[in-house]
Amino acid sequence: MNYFQLFQLPEKFDLDLTELGSRYLKLQKQFHPDQHAAGSERDKLLAVQHTANINDAYHSLKQPLLRAEHMLALRGLKISHEQRSFTDPAFLMQQMELREQLADIDHSDDPDAVIVSIEQLLQQQKRQLQQQLAQALDAKLQQQDQLAAELIRKLKFFYKLEQELELIEQQLQD
Repeated sequence: MNYFQLFQLPEKFDLDLTELGSRYLKLQKQFHPDQHAAGSERDKLLAVQHTANINDAYHSLKQPLLRAEHMLALRGLKISHEQRSFTDPAFLMQQMELREQLADIDHSDDPDAVIVSIEQLLQQQKRQLQQQLAQALDAKLQQQDQLAAELIRKLKFFYKLEQELELIEQQLQD
């Protein structure tokens, strides 16, 4: 199923999330199972299934990485459940250094300052990678799709580091 077609949106990485939200609400209202309560069992079942598809589509398009994976899947490149290792040594070194910084936060004289510094670095890296990802996906070329897949894999690392940093921050506040 093409989620972009479901919401009648252009197939591009940079989406208007406000427009996505309003189209989601319109579809939800149109296909909500309560609208089909007086219908046959088949109509009720179809309404529930369609609502589930709408929810899945909205969730996927709302999240940048899921949106990018969906775009690649539509082009025949499925990476959503793959387990793949990196061959980029500079990226791997950067990840190791960031993990060391995370591990050292609680031993720091000013953990809040370290957290802010790491947050800023992660945001900057994510922005750069997402800009590159948007360009690669918008090119709609097989070679660029492979680059997009690699960028998605890298972004997943940064999102995971961001989650770990939030957990550390919560632990320090407790």
